[in-house]
Amino acid sequence: MSLIPATILTGFLGSGKTTLLKRVLSEAHGQKIAIIENEFGEENIDNDILVTDSKEQIIQMSNGCICCTIREDLREALQLLAAKKRQGLLDFDRVVIETTGVADPGPVAQTFFMDDEIAESYLLDSILTLVDAKHANQQLDDRQEARRQVGFADQIFISKTDLVSDEETADLMHRLKHMNPRAPQKAVHFGEVALSDVFDLRGFNLNSKLDIDPDFLKEEEHAAHDHAHDHEHGEHCDHPSHQHGHHHAHDDDVKSFVFRSDRAFDPAKLEDFLGAIVNIYGPRMLRYKGVLYMQGTDRKVIFQGVHQLMGSDLGPAWAPGEKPCSKMVFIGIDLPKDIFLQGMEQSLV
Repeated sequence: MSLIPATILTGFLGSGKTTLLKRVLSEAHGQKIAIIENEFGEENIDNDILVTDSKEQIIQMSNGCICCTIREDLREALQLLAAKKRQGLLDFDRVVIETTGVADPGPVAQTFFMDDEIAESYLLDSILTLVDAKHANQQLDDRQEARRQVGFADQIFISKTDLVSDEETADLMHRLKHMNPRAPQKAVHFGEVALSDVFDLRGFNLNSKLDIDPDFLKEEEHAAHDHAHDHEHGEHCDHPSHQHGHHHAHDDDVKSFVFRSDRAFDPAKLEDFLGAIVNIYGPRMLRYKGVLYMQGTDRKVIFQGVHQLMGSDLGPAWAPGEKPCSKMVFIGIDLPKDIFLQGMEQSLV
């Protein structure tokens, strides 16, 4: 049986997750989707049909989707769905997990990598985060969970932009981009989203495309020229710097920075360094991803991690005429940028 793709849907209370899900569940898109609601006492998708007195309730929707409310372990729910699919009792193509508004998506994502049984049945596709344009700044200022959800995202949907000015939306997008330059942002109205923006995003695939917003890098490069650095750069690689701040004062603890170099990494040194930082800072490292130039191989090394879990894979060969260069983005909570960049620098050949 091929792996069942899974999507994690997260976002703060009132950001429109339920609206988006209702749309996904009721639209005639020909896909059979199982929704796992990992909610506790919040408004369910449809209170009339979801009875919540049993441990789990599985409801077949009219368009072939399935809705499963759990009051227990996510792992058990995933195992149960996979088992029923294998036995031919349930037919579905993919799973969407809706987390509670205050949940940290990290442990949910880790379930797919740490649990062998889950890893044999499912493939984690992406983490989608909904942000409510009207209340986002306040939520991001007050609640670390909201900032973490942004840091983890592979795709950010901004809802309720009709309730704020264009300038406020632009400011919010700017702020989100600094927290997470990897995730494309899209304004959505009343959950109207093309399914191609929701599914098969392959955010956790180890692929050679390092998805960092190109404007973010340009902006960072521009900023880096305004600051003196006391270490050598390769010709094309400069170390972006965040000191320039935004044009408004949000100093979020979830931040991103990028390491770049056109010198090769020493694999053993890099492994030691990454092992050490993950031991110390793992819980604060939300997502990190890179395309690396390693000594001893003519292929790109694709690397990524979530919290303490990391993995790498050989990607395609460097193209003829392509100058090998490493690029790695770190997204995390108050990570000591200098220690990270210096350690990466010292892991070069």
